[in-house]
Amino acid sequence: MPPDVLAVRPYAPADAEALIALFKGAVRIVARRDYSEAQVMAWAPDDIERTLFAARCASRPTWVAETGGTVVGFTDLEPDGHLDMMFVHPGFQRQGVASALLRQVEDAAGAGHLRRLFTEASITARPFFERRGFRVIAPETVARRGQALLRFRMEKFLRAPGA
Repeated sequence: MPPDVLAVRPYAPADAEALIALFKGAVRIVARRDYSEAQVMAWAPDDIERTLFAARCASRPTWVAETGGTVVGFTDLEPDGHLDMMFVHPGFQRQGVASALLRQVEDAAGAGHLRRLFTEASITARPFFERRGFRVIAPETVARRGQALLRFRMEKFLRAPGA
């Protein structure tokens, strides 16, 4: 069932703890379908440095999705069109949260005259991005804390305003 009222707003420093918890839950529960326990714990370890995570979110446009006062997702956009993070709370999967966040990213990209978005999608996230017009450029394997994780470099070209 879709959230009653979903709001997407800019990140605030007070969001850091909620985003870290959401990130851990999304990776450890949702991505667990496609990655081993060792892989998800390497990707989302217990000891995420709060200060570094908050600085990362504050260093670029980052948006938070919430409903009923609960943070249910977040995403970001780097100046070159790189979508680095997009995560949705395990209890709010397939309810339009990621779609709303991607619309925010695409609107911001258009306002910034970007013509291309790109990301490195997990096995879990790849189908979502493909359904929204991204294409796989290449698979790649990255190392996290001694674990190899498969992901996919993906891109989407945006229409020029008025096109």
